[in-house]
Amino acid sequence: MRKTATTERSGRIPAQPGPRTETGGSGEAALLPSTSTEAALLPSASTEASALPSVGGEASLLPAASAEASLLLSAGGEASLLTPAGGEAALLTPSGAGGSTEASPLRPVTASGTAEVPLMPTPSVTPDPADDSVIPGAGPTAARPGERPTVRLREDGPEEQPRYAPEWLELREPADAAARAHDLLDPLRIRLANLPGKSGLVIHDLGCGTGSMGRWLAPRLDGSQHWVLHDRDPYLLHFAAVASPRVAADGSRVTVETRRGDVARLTPDALSGTSLVTASALLDVLTREEIDTLAEACTGAGCPALLTLSVAGRVDLTPSHPMDREITEAFNAHQRRGGLLGPDSVTAACEAFSERGATVRLNPSPWRLGPAEAALTAQWLRGWVGAAVEQRPELKERAEGYLRERLEACEAGELTVLVHHTDLLALSRPTGGAS
Repeated sequence: MRKTATTERSGRIPAQPGPRTETGGSGEAALLPSTSTEAALLPSASTEASALPSVGGEASLLPAASAEASLLLSAGGEASLLTPAGGEAALLTPSGAGGSTEASPLRPVTASGTAEVPLMPTPSVTPDPADDSVIPGAGPTAARPGERPTVRLREDGPEEQPRYAPEWLELREPADAAARAHDLLDPLRIRLANLPGKSGLVIHDLGCGTGSMGRWLAPRLDGSQHWVLHDRDPYLLHFAAVASPRVAADGSRVTVETRRGDVARLTPDALSGTSLVTASALLDVLTREEIDTLAEACTGAGCPALLTLSVAGRVDLTPSHPMDREITEAFNAHQRRGGLLGPDSVTAACEAFSERGATVRLNPSPWRLGPAEAALTAQWLRGWVGAAVEQRPELKERAEGYLRERLEACEAGELTVLVHHTDLLALSRPTGGAS
């Protein structure tokens, strides 16, 4: 079960059924990074520059022609200057004290005139827990044997783009936000306040999905912040950018940059000047080598890491059922396929960071799912049981009956679930490169 979407703002990330293309072939996606672009900068509501990708794939700032323009990146990597009908360019800007968002119409300027870019589609409807479909990203079906269906963080094959469905990320975001360990924030704030330099925080969010970590954390930290959002999926990076917060806890400005990248290639140099590295539900889809790489990059750059919502391998269902333990063990074995660490990831991360001189703190961060979370519980159950059956096909017949009983109890409001996760804060020793 991976990643997250929107709740802490009143505007919701819309669902996007059907095939997803980087060029918005279905008329649903504007301002997507091009397939050959490695980084694109999305300014906040008051930002006056956008990033134009260079030939080498790096981003360079392009001052807006009228101090308010942005760029539309095409599938081929070309950029078109955008201006709205009223003369001011805007993407999604905060509206009112509640932090809701509104879309302003954007029109690309061409030699022959202007043409409207479609606005974001209407918000999604919460899935019906009785629906027997599995949202992509919640279930076990993988593109290749041993590959997780939700994300690929390694450059190990053809450039297929596995998707986290925004619907699944949106559905789980409230539970993620409620679960994250607030007790780790005070030591993190103290560390950030004592970093050398006062130019603001630079925060790298690895495997950002639709940006839920930024929506949760940015409004809880003081000072100006620049978030660098990393993900393999440009479609999700688009969602993360347009739905990112624009204001910190003390009213300081928050800006966002998106990058497509590979966590296995992360280096201390790549994190030079970084104040914090964050991730959600990431560690359990990494190998031991990749966790070592992550720890080496963070400790080498002297920046703390807040890594949340890693699965702990334990699930408590009420009322209990004789198959609960069998399904849990099969699911945990499924998570360890292909060299991934699954429920062993937090222990491996503790060892990796500690061996490199970091102080590590752990806090539980369980999902607490009751009748109010029936839609999420139903989707989680289907994915959880499905992964167990994929690991142990001989369970199929009994597991189908088990799942049917559990879904009926869920729909009746008679099922509660505690899905155990762990949050990790690693405080690396500061270096001269920290800012």
